[in-house]
Amino acid sequence: MALIGWHASHEQVPPSELLTAVREAEAAGFRAAMSSDHFSPWSAQQGESGFAWSWLGAALATTSLRFGVVNAPGQRYHPAIVAQAVATLTEMFPGRFWAALGTGEASNERITGDPWPDKPARNARLEECVHVIRALLAGDEVTHDGLVRVLRARLWTRPAEPPPLLAAAVSAETARWSAGWADGLITIHQPADVLRRVVDAFREGGGAGKPLALQVHVAWAPDDRRALQIAHEQWRTMVLGPPLSWDLETVEQFDAAARYVRPEDVRAAVLVSADLERHAEWLREAAALGFDEIYVHHVGRDQRAFIDAFGEHVLPSL
Repeated sequence: MALIGWHASHEQVPPSELLTAVREAEAAGFRAAMSSDHFSPWSAQQGESGFAWSWLGAALATTSLRFGVVNAPGQRYHPAIVAQAVATLTEMFPGRFWAALGTGEASNERITGDPWPDKPARNARLEECVHVIRALLAGDEVTHDGLVRVLRARLWTRPAEPPPLLAAAVSAETARWSAGWADGLITIHQPADVLRRVVDAFREGGGAGKPLALQVHVAWAPDDRRALQIAHEQWRTMVLGPPLSWDLETVEQFDAAARYVRPEDVRAAVLVSADLERHAEWLREAAALGFDEIYVHHVGRDQRAFIDAFGEHVLPSL
């Protein structure tokens, strides 16, 4: 069975509460954790957006879990700063940290005031950033002049072994493209046939034998009506999907675009059920597709009841 981890959603929960929650998740039996890294939430209903890197240091120091973060270098983050952040966490906590690199969303990256590039340009920029980050982690002095610019950068604090750098990809096309530079893949839950295409594309593009991770959005409550209400209140903007979700700039735009999303529509993006055995079965089905790690994100803002329920009824059965 795949390793089952817990997802820390900075868009929905204040970092102080997330720190308590991740300790509870470890005690409940979750074996790893991952974190979002956004400047703004997906909806005003979510209402939070803590700085992931500060939180990760505290979370690694106060648990024994392995952690990952999804990051978009190239605009909001200079790749040399990402390399320094990655190196520092890995030096302090060897073998317990990974980073997944993606092309980002306008809602987070446009804050710099720079134009938001199209997808091919974002892919090209990301590939440059990956090469810069890897060279810095290897101890090289880096000067680079392209879609990103770096002048005589060198990391003075580095881990003995660099951490895995995964690709964050949703489509089969991006998964195939990223397989050549990534140490592994993380994607989001989609229908089984779509996930198979994503996994196959990554393997065929050069990712055979590399680890596969999956983020699964779920909504649980003691009754189905409340579970669906939570999903609709908190996560309906994610029904929009790419490319729209890549290009909208503000929470107001997201909320306006999702104005007519019905509760039942949210099931396309969130696994909704009060039946804990059904949640366990969904995770078994995902693992059967070849994923080595599955990170479960309960889309509600109250994490404690979810962690307790999954810890008692779902994780033991897996």
